[in-house]
Amino acid sequence: MTTQNLLVELFVEELPPKALQKLGDAFASVLGDQLKALGLASAASVVTPFASPRRLAAHVTAVADKAADKAVQQKLMPVTVGLDKDGNATPALLKKLQALGADVSNPTAAVAALKRAQDGKAEALFYDSVVPGATLQAGLQKALDEAIAKLPIPKVMSYQLETDCGMDNFLPGWTSVNFVRPAHGLVALHGSTVVPVKALGLTAGNSTQGHRFEAAVSPVVLADADSYAATLQKDGAVIASFAERKAEIARQLAAAAAKVGNGARPIEDDALLDEVTALVERPNVVICQFEEQFLGVPQECLILTMKANQKYFPLLDAAGKLTNKFLVVSNISPEDTSFVTGGNERVVRPRLADAKFFFDQDRKKTLASRVEGLGKVVYHNKLGTQGERVERVRAIAKAIATQLGDAALVADADQAALLAKTDLVTDMVGEFPELQGIMGGYYALNDGLGETVANAIEDHYKPRFAGDALPRNTAGVVVALADKLETLVGMFGIGNLPTGDRDPFALRRHALGVIRMLVEKDLPLDLEKLLQSTFAIFGERVFASGVSDKSIQEIEAVNRSRGGIQIGVATARVGTLLDPTASQKLADFIYDRLAGSLREQGYSAQEVDAVLALRPQRLALVQKQLAAVRAFAALPEAPALAAANKRVGNILKKAEVEGPVDAHVNPALLQEQAEKDLFAALQRFVPEANAQFDAGDYTASLQTLAVLRAPVDAFFDDVMVNAEQLDLRLNRLGLLKSLHEAMNRVADLSRLAA
Repeated sequence: MTTQNLLVELFVEELPPKALQKLGDAFASVLGDQLKALGLASAASVVTPFASPRRLAAHVTAVADKAADKAVQQKLMPVTVGLDKDGNATPALLKKLQALGADVSNPTAAVAALKRAQDGKAEALFYDSVVPGATLQAGLQKALDEAIAKLPIPKVMSYQLETDCGMDNFLPGWTSVNFVRPAHGLVALHGSTVVPVKALGLTAGNSTQGHRFEAAVSPVVLADADSYAATLQKDGAVIASFAERKAEIARQLAAAAAKVGNGARPIEDDALLDEVTALVERPNVVICQFEEQFLGVPQECLILTMKANQKYFPLLDAAGKLTNKFLVVSNISPEDTSFVTGGNERVVRPRLADAKFFFDQDRKKTLASRVEGLGKVVYHNKLGTQGERVERVRAIAKAIATQLGDAALVADADQAALLAKTDLVTDMVGEFPELQGIMGGYYALNDGLGETVANAIEDHYKPRFAGDALPRNTAGVVVALADKLETLVGMFGIGNLPTGDRDPFALRRHALGVIRMLVEKDLPLDLEKLLQSTFAIFGERVFASGVSDKSIQEIEAVNRSRGGIQIGVATARVGTLLDPTASQKLADFIYDRLAGSLREQGYSAQEVDAVLALRPQRLALVQKQLAAVRAFAALPEAPALAAANKRVGNILKKAEVEGPVDAHVNPALLQEQAEKDLFAALQRFVPEANAQFDAGDYTASLQTLAVLRAPVDAFFDDVMVNAEQLDLRLNRLGLLKSLHEAMNRVADLSRLAA
């Protein structure tokens, strides 16, 4: 058995750029894994992926021309079934052996070749055979078929191949092929030997095609598997490796920016760099420019149109401001680049002119004058228009601002909430939806509303993604919180919950945004009150437009049954109640997101579970509680106290079936010394622990209570809780209730029990 390096390439028409790297990695990975599974490659074999706009390829080291034979032992049947009383083969055994290809011409010899071994309670017959190893052609054919079948193709297309039916009396026919793009070539080289595998109507050879315009020869003939990348670059003018091509583009971008000078640097955008890498085979970066008059347009607009529409790299100066120069990654390298430069400058000019036109037109109307137009924009068919949504956000923002600040904050938050969505009806955002919020900030400054309101309008979508910055000022935080809470409550209220991978309204992201603002801004807001007040605001406003009297009566009846808190509300359009369990579902959803975030930060599932089991309302304090739990868990007393706490919880749960247990203790009814000692310890140490808890020193509070281990252990050793005498039993349950309440203010310590 000899090994050589293997090269497989599939040459196709231009592949989808946003999927190219994933396609290339998947093709190489599956091909390599299949060869290893078949024994043609070893665990030490190195798989190298290649992907360019017109090819997927893989290079695999140390691939054998034939896999090693494999010894296989197969269970046939129990001895009692395979052999008769004289030890001769039964017809069933002979038939089985014949099916496996064994020689049964001499049944006695065939039986003698079998092995007998205990299989459970019965003795069974086993047949040893050798399975020939796969040949390279057969194994590679299977691996190639599997690699193509498992490609993460975003969208399959069908095309026709002309085929010869192989009969002189018939005309050629057509075969339908399904693949991401039409395939035109297949290469399979084991060393310098062609492996004649087939795929997509193609038979493998040793030649491929290079660059459409700049290849030195056509076709490009490959001498062997190891010369693939070098030959393709030399004769085909193609850098086959995605990673190498990406690095070359980054190098050329940096060199071109340095040539411009004045601290210029290309905008950092990994997604754009990956997409451009997938569009070119031989990158050549050229410097272009546009008229400086366009710099009067907000740079976000210019950057977006250059990146999204043209795949250009805008250049920023040392201060991060947009310059009038940009970089183009061309797929050709002519001696005179003036045609490339001029062509791209002509193409970008109308785009920038459109952006300038939209900006100039939008500034002719104030944001305030656009508020009425939001009433014509549908937000959701069950939740009304954007205009109605704005009124809900304003009410939520006003309630939050009232808790956090003075009249000035309330006024700023209200104005920002009123105008935050108005840029949705501007020409600029209509053309570039990604600029919503950003353009609202610019237009607010144009209207003379001041930086506080302008920044709040721009920031109210933040945080947009993991790691994004939070709003810059308190008004922005208030409006961002109100906006996200309105979305969460509305969607949960109508039952539009995320499921699996589906989350069309980004509710998970909104929940994490609420958590981050409450925690990182250390806001003195209780989560439950926030949700209840938001549900109540929906109740006041959603049926403002034409719900029937009967529906309103039903809604009011539900609200009265819930103590006047409007958690069951109706939609304006359909007159149906919001899910009365929505508030609890939403709270659970937020705590689940918080738990996941905390685990990602390195807290154990036990620690997180112990703290969140109490449903803490001030989320900003959760990390202090977690730190206290971690410090407590390190104490030698912790395991015993956690176990005792779990035992106390179970006792109280059973007792409360008959009615609530009062934490009151009558000292006169304490009879056993152990219960007197526990009561004395509680009297002595709980006030100190409570004072530390109230001061926010949760670690000290739990450590103070750690001294209760000895009296708690003695209590359970010496005291019968369920005494027959009712007053004694209730008094002892009251003592345990006092202990339970004292121990579980920071976290549910029973969750720490093994």
